[in-house]
Amino acid sequence: MFKSLKIFLHQGKQFIPDIRTAKAPGVFRGRPVISTDKVDEQALADVCPSGAIGTSPVTIDLGKCLFCGECERCFPGKVHFTDDTHLATNVRERLIIREGEDKPIEVDKTAIRPEIRKIFSGSLKLRQVSAGGDGSCEAELNATGNVQFDASRFGIEFAASPRHADGVLVTGPISANMAKALELTYEACPEPRIVVLDGTDAISGGIFADSPDLDRSFLDTHTVDLYIPGNPAHPLTVINGLLDLTRD
Repeated sequence: MFKSLKIFLHQGKQFIPDIRTAKAPGVFRGRPVISTDKVDEQALADVCPSGAIGTSPVTIDLGKCLFCGECERCFPGKVHFTDDTHLATNVRERLIIREGEDKPIEVDKTAIRPEIRKIFSGSLKLRQVSAGGDGSCEAELNATGNVQFDASRFGIEFAASPRHADGVLVTGPISANMAKALELTYEACPEPRIVVLDGTDAISGGIFADSPDLDRSFLDTHTVDLYIPGNPAHPLTVINGLLDLTRD
């Protein structure tokens, strides 16, 4: 007992007390802000490796953004990445950041299916499917369950079997080899079930978007309940996004 107390006093509380207001440390790039400064818009768009930047006016699509920061490095007065980790939304259009706007990205409560908050507000179990992922988003999802973030205190956990899950959380661009497996996993989840896309690759295909080896037809036939941007998405972004979807 005394040994345990000694360890506790030495280490302190390792978990993040308030996950809703916590900031990501280090060089994290969150929600970008685009100023109204005049620049060569085409040159700005050309530095983006994934085609996430639009022109007239300048926009950044976080569903395509790799968060590489190249646009900020080349045009520091035009683009600035903030430390805002609240990036998830259930409306795809809200992932598009527009020139001259500086407002948070939020979940549209009116667009949430009623059964989601009725059933999953206290407990949410998801089957994670790596549909051609590179391992980065998967690693960050593992981190959501560590002692710092501890998503399980909110009832958010990942299930080993889709039979025990409330839906699927997809990472990766959905390769042709994984398309059928993703569909079968989704069908194995009991209704009502949700679909969450985690990371740039899952949302848009990322740098693989034009590859003939992808089969993203799953997204044509199923409603996406939450988009979590990032490359990879930070644990704070993942947890807060799921909380915004399932509870007030």
